[in-house]
This record gives sequence, C-alpha cells and structure tokens, in this order.
Amino acid sequence: MFNTTAWNRIRYGLYAPVYDLVAARAFRRARREALAQVAWRPDMRVLLVGAGTGLDLAFLPRDVEVHATDLAPAMVRRLERRAAGLGRDVRATVMDAEALHFPDGHFDVVVMHLILAVMPDPAHGLAEVRRVLKPDGQLCVMDKFQADDRPAGLARRVLNGITSAIATDITRQARPLLEAGGFVIEQDTPVLAGSLFRALLARPS
Repeated sequence: MFNTTAWNRIRYGLYAPVYDLVAARAFRRARREALAQVAWRPDMRVLLVGAGTGLDLAFLPRDVEVHATDLAPAMVRRLERRAAGLGRDVRATVMDAEALHFPDGHFDVVVMHLILAVMPDPAHGLAEVRRVLKPDGQLCVMDKFQADDRPAGLARRVLNGITSAIATDITRQARPLLEAGGFVIEQDTPVLAGSLFRALLARPS
C-alpha cells in the first residue's frame, strides 16, 4: 500500500501551490453545508484536522477559538496567510492527524473535511479525534465515501491502488468507520456528486 504518512507529507507539499485551484470552488458549497450542521456556540474551541490551505475558515463563526493542523508545512504556511487575510486568529501547527498533540477532551468541535479518505489509518485518526473531543463534543466530517451497505467490488479495489497513492481512497465507508470509532451519527447529508460526497455530524457514543 502506497498511502503512507511520509508520502502524504511529500505529495501534499507538492500539491499546496495548486490546491486551491482544484479544491476551492469545487467544494465551497459542500464545506458550507457541512459546517452549517454544527450547533455553534460562542467561545467554542474548534480543531480543523488536515486543514490544508484553510478553505474552511471562511465558513466558521467569528466568535470561536480556531486551531488547525496539517501534515504538510507548505499547506500550513498557506493556511496562515489565508487566516491573516481573513482577519482570523488561528493557531496553526504542522501535525500528523494520527498523532494529535493536544490534551484529552480539549475541543468542542473537530472538523475533518477531505481527510478521512486520505489518512493511512483512519481508525487510528478517529481514535485520536475522539480522545481530544469533549464527551459532548461534535465531529463534523465531509468526504467521499463508498456506500455503507455495499462494500467495494474488485474493480474499485484495484483502481483504489492507484487513486489512494495520488489522491484519495475510494473504498472507505462512513458509517462503519465512525461507528467503530465510537461515534453516533446524528446527521448524514449528501452534499456533492449525488451521494458520493457526504457531510456527517457525529458525537462520541
């Protein structure tokens, strides 16, 4: 399997200069709809995991405390520039989503947009998210998923060997992942390309 943390750090560092050209407009509405599912309150502490260049920042309330992590330093630098341009105070850090350097129960909301289908070990990543999320916290996910009731067929699994190396895993299923990770799904909304991309809101079980 070519999807490793080291490779992801390299390739997303290479993608950083052109990432917005691909992802900004294509996922704008999906990001906005996913974040609109969160029950926001003033002074919440929010973590953006795998935040990329910070394209979610424009859709976050102004009265929350924002932390952001990404594996690629080039992505974090672009995120910091975007935050400055938006007048947002964001604490951005280069960090592996599967090894979060935050205390237990530290965040009210964790946002995982377009990362569950990328990380090498999503179960480990979700375990870390559940650890740093408060018991009554909210997990906001938006990503591409294989249908929950239909495992990927042989052709899709073969193609996944290519797509997971250059872009994303196309065989992961949202509900099995989240439920096995100790989350209860409260909302599950198709947001793009039919039901391929879904926005899910979940809480620790």
